[in-house]
Amino acid sequence: MEKKLRVGILGATGMVGQRFISLLENHPWYEVVTVAASPRSAGKSYEEAVGDRWKMTTPMPEAVKHLTVMNVNEVEAVAAGVDFVFSAVDMTKDEIKAIEEAYAKTETPVVSNNSAHRWTPDVPMVIPEINPEHFEIIKDQRKRLGTEHGFIAVKPNCSIQSYAPVLTAWKEFEPYEVVATTYQAISGAGKTFKDWPEMEGNIIPYIGGEEEKSEQEPLRLWGTIENGEIVKAQEPVITCQCIRVPVLNGHTAAVFVKFRKQPTKEELIDRLVNFKGLPQELDLPSAPKQFIQYLEEDNRPQVALDVDFENGMGVSVGRLRTDSVYDYKFIGLSHNTVRGAAGGAVLSAELLTAKGYIKARD
Repeated sequence: MEKKLRVGILGATGMVGQRFISLLENHPWYEVVTVAASPRSAGKSYEEAVGDRWKMTTPMPEAVKHLTVMNVNEVEAVAAGVDFVFSAVDMTKDEIKAIEEAYAKTETPVVSNNSAHRWTPDVPMVIPEINPEHFEIIKDQRKRLGTEHGFIAVKPNCSIQSYAPVLTAWKEFEPYEVVATTYQAISGAGKTFKDWPEMEGNIIPYIGGEEEKSEQEPLRLWGTIENGEIVKAQEPVITCQCIRVPVLNGHTAAVFVKFRKQPTKEELIDRLVNFKGLPQELDLPSAPKQFIQYLEEDNRPQVALDVDFENGMGVSVGRLRTDSVYDYKFIGLSHNTVRGAAGGAVLSAELLTAKGYIKARD
């Protein structure tokens, strides 16, 4: 790329916004030139607006410290200086829908971490290795919005990243019934242990809205485009429980699967470790070389050992074995704020750029 694309971060002061900023430091294609947040942060330097709330383990990049935070509600002003934006705004669902469409209508592509548009019929919700063909719906969305370049694309919930790729790799064996329990890190709620001391030594067996997302969103990934909208798949049927656990980063899933075609354990492992997608074929900057790894040890994957596999962009699987009720069961692990949030959105943006949907303004 001759010249880096200019990126804006909407909701830049929150935890996912911070993760975007840390991941985009020294990115070969993108440069963060604009940070936008709520009116109370507007006018301050980014460093001043974040204050002591920097939640990443790496230092705040020097390049953003002195950027003046813009008011995210001043859509035209923010959009004027960027080629596209990442959205991680903290608003109500209706407010998010409205503001992301407002940005798109300024001819600014929006790659969103938010859930508000995940079920908008003509908005692609994509894990780039699983359903990149869903980006083709953008042409229909642009007709509705009346735009030439602007659009919204979203990524799915962090909770599904440790099992949806696995089930995709096993598609030929026709999984039709799945039980999953997820053990989700506190950073998924935008928290650290300093913010949430009552989580230490504790689990909370409820995360609002998470179970429905975990059951339904994979079906949209596996859906088809029909008459200008995405129609979700009907199978596999998934039932899920989501539990908050005292871990900073990393969502673990315990999963049980029934198949119509009976694979061997060796076949299942082979499909996992050889599963690749368009990001690997195109060698995109954020793409993991190995998307899914299989670990033979009985005590893996572990958050402490495996959450940063492939810089947090890979999925770790272990304990695959036959089950007395279901056909097979396994444990999956993914990094919830890298692959599951900002990193997944960055990879989507890279694929959208490679396919010509995101480009420099004239």
